[in-house]
Amino acid sequence: MEFLYLDEVDSTNKWAKENVEQLSDKTVVYAGMQTAGRGRLNREWVFTGCENIYASIVLKPSDYMNEVYSNLTQYLCVKLCETFEDYNVEPKIKWPNDILVNDKKISGILAEAAIKEGKLKGLVLGFGVNLNVRGDLLLNIDQPATSLNIEAKKEIDRDKFLKNLTSKFCLMYDEFIEKGFLLIKDDYIRRAKFLNNHVTVKVLDTQINGVAKNITDNGALKLTDNEGKEHVLLIGDIL
Repeated sequence: MEFLYLDEVDSTNKWAKENVEQLSDKTVVYAGMQTAGRGRLNREWVFTGCENIYASIVLKPSDYMNEVYSNLTQYLCVKLCETFEDYNVEPKIKWPNDILVNDKKISGILAEAAIKEGKLKGLVLGFGVNLNVRGDLLLNIDQPATSLNIEAKKEIDRDKFLKNLTSKFCLMYDEFIEKGFLLIKDDYIRRAKFLNNHVTVKVLDTQINGVAKNITDNGALKLTDNEGKEHVLLIGDIL
């Protein structure tokens, strides 16, 4: 992988999309300061200091969309979990791709596609990780949050964490593009916090309440609602 560091940027995803044609496949764009980061459902990703990760991975697997690309966020989610586990913490996944430690958010992912004249120019996998945050700064976040330095009880080397993560990402990336979600299904489910629990899922402008039953072979969530109807959700967010 190539690494491109920016001192300050509004959003690594936005910058990567705007410059995607000049960037090589598997370029990691990361910033010391991100002033307008955002997550899924257009949530703001709060800047909590320069020793955290604000990054985007640029991927160019083809010039057309492939169904498996929608699962790359879940693949990255598993690789982030594996990296957290190297620090002896126990990450859990909130479908589809938020990561929690002790029921508090530590990382989130936002995937976007750069398309021009009907052709795919690149995929941009943006992710934020709370690595080194003072506890009082976590109060600025709109949901319970934590940081790896708090959970591991030591300062975290940002560059070491990022290189470890990207090495894990690259190790199985080509195989994942070929085989899809099935390659990581067991690893994903083993870390899934939400299964067999009552959840509320936001799907576009609708909310569905029910029990999360399973994850399908293509990464969708099987949910039985309060009336006993089964839903298979390819998109959405557990609230």
